[in-house]
Amino acid sequence: MTEARVTANGLEHRVLTWGQPAAASTVFLIHGFMDAAGTWDRVAPTLAAAGHRVIAPHMRGFGEGPRAPSGAYYHFPDYVADLDGLVRHFAPEGQVSLVGHSMGGTVVTLFAGSSPERVRTLVSIEGLGPPDNGFDMGPVRMRRWLDDLQALRPAVAIKREDARRRFGMAHSYVPADILDHRFPYLVEDVGDGMVKWRYDPLHRTTSPMPFFAELLKEYAKKVTCPVTFVSGGAQGFHPPDEDERIAAFANIESFTLEGAGHMVHWTRPDDLATLLVTRLSA
Repeated sequence: MTEARVTANGLEHRVLTWGQPAAASTVFLIHGFMDAAGTWDRVAPTLAAAGHRVIAPHMRGFGEGPRAPSGAYYHFPDYVADLDGLVRHFAPEGQVSLVGHSMGGTVVTLFAGSSPERVRTLVSIEGLGPPDNGFDMGPVRMRRWLDDLQALRPAVAIKREDARRRFGMAHSYVPADILDHRFPYLVEDVGDGMVKWRYDPLHRTTSPMPFFAELLKEYAKKVTCPVTFVSGGAQGFHPPDEDERIAAFANIESFTLEGAGHMVHWTRPDDLATLLVTRLSA
């Protein structure tokens, strides 16, 4: 694994890479909400060993990724523009494969739907988008966002053991040894046994923009490459209209890693990596 700093969409991004720059295939691994690039570390090496060049960016606002400038925010189009800049940097010609988890699954779908000629293979892991919203939620979310901005405070340091306990509560189905491995990627040690979470506190606010499942389906309809959907089974995230969202892709196959839960790349990295190698080579 190596680390690179790349300017894309006006921000300096920190990116982890595996494999050789001259590899025939370039694969982007896009993490989800409140995650970081480093937690792909048990998936990416297998892909690199199979001959892929693997690119895992810290998405803006998370991990060691860039923070939105003052007065800006974190909207899906911002993430898509960041990904577009990174794709142009690492693969200026030809096609790339995109793998996205959760929020990252939505990001890669939006990119592939708007730039289908650039995508060779698309894999969405538990990433069919958040719950649907009606138009009536627009004013409600906007008001909540404005109130949240007024109440927003900088991140404060907390005791490491308290942060680890909260982390375990947030991911209660994930075994403790896995959480112990992931935890250091998601906190910053500030000394004296204290840590800060590695994310922009602005993510604690309610997004002012509702999510519309029908709009996601329109992007899905524009995707021309083979698509793989990976579910974590009964403990994963399943929107009520999951089948309709999957059906919007013209060429899609679904796989379930039962018992993996939502954080599939944390809990079943070997099984996921094996599946990805097969699907990316198809």
